[in-house]
Amino acid sequence: MRIGKFAKHNSLTIDTLRHYMDLGLIVPEKNGSHYFFDERCQKDLELILEYKGMGFSLNEIKTIFLYKNLGEFTAYEDDAYYQSLYKNKFKQLENEIENLIEVKSKLEKKMDQINKRTTGFNSVMGVDLSVLDKLRCVTCKGILTLEDGMINRNQILEGKLSCSCGSDYKIEEGIMIVGEPILQPVENPLNHFVFDYLHMTDPVYLENVQKGGQWTKRKLAQCDLSNKVILEPGSGVGFLLRSIYQDLPENCLYIAVDRNLDRQRFLKNVLERTGLKRNILFICSDFLSTPIQDRSVDIVMDHAGTSNYSFEHETFLLKDIDYLIKQDALLLASYIVFKNFDKNSKIEACYRNHFKMDVINEELYKLGYRALEERISDSVDKGGKYEDYFVEGEEVFCNSFFGKR
Repeated sequence: MRIGKFAKHNSLTIDTLRHYMDLGLIVPEKNGSHYFFDERCQKDLELILEYKGMGFSLNEIKTIFLYKNLGEFTAYEDDAYYQSLYKNKFKQLENEIENLIEVKSKLEKKMDQINKRTTGFNSVMGVDLSVLDKLRCVTCKGILTLEDGMINRNQILEGKLSCSCGSDYKIEEGIMIVGEPILQPVENPLNHFVFDYLHMTDPVYLENVQKGGQWTKRKLAQCDLSNKVILEPGSGVGFLLRSIYQDLPENCLYIAVDRNLDRQRFLKNVLERTGLKRNILFICSDFLSTPIQDRSVDIVMDHAGTSNYSFEHETFLLKDIDYLIKQDALLLASYIVFKNFDKNSKIEACYRNHFKMDVINEELYKLGYRALEERISDSVDKGGKYEDYFVEGEEVFCNSFFGKR
């Protein structure tokens, strides 16, 4: 019978049969461009499936077939050969079973550790009382005082901060809110968002993100973070903060700013589940309305803030918030750069400047930042569900910057 019928008769795919043929396990008769499978082919296939059922690999089966077809064993030699063959395979499988039992035991221990950690103590995160002296009214730069609130372990979880000018700022669920927040629930909260992001984003794009993140962590490790104030404008769901969280000293203050209140809640919940105590100030506000003291920031983590801001603004974000940053501050930044703009680009012409390498470098130079080290990623032409800011025909890359002024 021909290959299609033979495959169907044995409930196999044609590709599988061709693979067996390539290995020389099945040798059908060829007439012209067609193969014909006879009873000998059927017997060989049944042997292949029998040996596979006993755990033999295709290469091992190939060796067995060579002995069977070329060895011309006597009955005694034949029995001795197969007895040895099966004994060796039996011993191999026993060793594999022992290894699998050991691996299973290790997995069980890991799962137990995770269960204990998950059901263990969760830290409570809010606005720490120690940071009140760093907060300022957006309207008049006045000092903010706590009018009333619910405090747990020096963390303000609910309450209101007031200024003598009459401005008030709410604290809800440990997050300071300025103005009207954006409410946009994070899809698949906590357990599935990251998995969704990984599956819905191009692998090459993800590889660039991973390499950039590792570079940023190495540069941050070179900085003295003790008693420093770190600002991240545009913390989002915290891809950066979560990766460096356990490396932050307890005596530094990390200020995570984002307009989206649901993202702030998501990030705060994730960090609380670690059980680690770090001083994180969550502020839900417009970047230009960040209620902290002028010239108070030692390190700026501009991981995505400026690039995301540039999608809708003509001004350079770091310039707009420069009054918050010290004159000798460090900058760890990552910028989206377009190699080209397609005629169907999603980036409006008036916003394109700050996606150009030379313009970004010029803006940083004007602000006094001098590069200690820079890194340019490979260019990509695909993003994904959450990285859909460029179209076919455009290429983008990431410019990572580590500098001081």
